[in-house]
Amino acid sequence: MSTFASSKTIFDLKSGQIDHLSMQKFLYLSHMVHLGVYGERLVTRNFEAWDYGPVEPNLYQKLKAYGSSNIADIFPEEPYEEDSKEYNSIKLIMDKLGNATSRRLVAITHQKNGAWSRCYQPGIRGIVIPDAFIQEEFDGRVRRAD
Repeated sequence: MSTFASSKTIFDLKSGQIDHLSMQKFLYLSHMVHLGVYGERLVTRNFEAWDYGPVEPNLYQKLKAYGSSNIADIFPEEPYEEDSKEYNSIKLIMDKLGNATSRRLVAITHQKNGAWSRCYQPGIRGIVIPDAFIQEEFDGRVRRAD
């Protein structure tokens, strides 16, 4: 489980053409899939409910200087191997949503009664989104898809 190996994998799958906001959303959705499919965390630290959706604060600190521009390859870890379950969780999200706009990704992660919306309080940072809520959102999305 590693935030930076996951982020590096996303970065590589996007061929480096990704902004900070999209990175956060892809990482969160990949974490959701990994929790739902494997029952394991994908990221090192918890996500928090910020104004623009779920944010992994450690990643935010590393990437905030890029603003809305594409980020650089500054990840201190290697990407996951293609035969790993971590890679599979990330690849599933990237195959489904890799071409989605930041706006669309925000809409997806702001789903009514989803994990983020259950925790979000306007203007307040530091509110952790529990993995149990993220798991419940995954389970609800799978049920609706059936």
